[in-house]
Amino acid sequence: MRKINVVPYDEQWPVLFELESQKIKSIVCETYVNILHIGSTSVPKLSAKPVIDILLIVEDLEKLNQLDDDFKQLGYEALGEYGIIGRRFYRKGGDMRTHHIHAFHYSNIVEIERHIAFRDYLRRHPEQSQLYEALKSQLAARFLYDNNAYCDGKNDFIKQLEQQALKWMMAQKT
Repeated sequence: MRKINVVPYDEQWPVLFELESQKIKSIVCETYVNILHIGSTSVPKLSAKPVIDILLIVEDLEKLNQLDDDFKQLGYEALGEYGIIGRRFYRKGGDMRTHHIHAFHYSNIVEIERHIAFRDYLRRHPEQSQLYEALKSQLAARFLYDNNAYCDGKNDFIKQLEQQALKWMMAQKT
């Protein structure tokens, strides 16, 4: 059973993202569009589970599917859509998880913007980031070995925050 471990922000998280992104780019070069650091580890000063979330944007999901063995060589497990239509999800590290890749076709604007807006909103709204951190810490203490309950406990807050983030992002574009 994997322990829920929310830890203080680590200055190495952006470095770990950069190192991993170079490895990923080397295998997806034919279909690569962009790669971004997302999730809690991408928000300075925000405590998080120490798992680097990566947003991979590609030109062709079928070409990406053909690279599952290459991802396996990097230590990833390919899990297909894994609950989100149009996504390809990869995780690295088994029970000691270190990285997640959320890959989307560049036309999947809804999912791409949802992830970017959430990250950018938390980066620019420290009060919301602090509320999110407090919730994660409380849930981690309460559901120490129950990842489903931990995620379920965050779900409503995240959905509400995503809506605020998308609205905020759209307002920035004017």
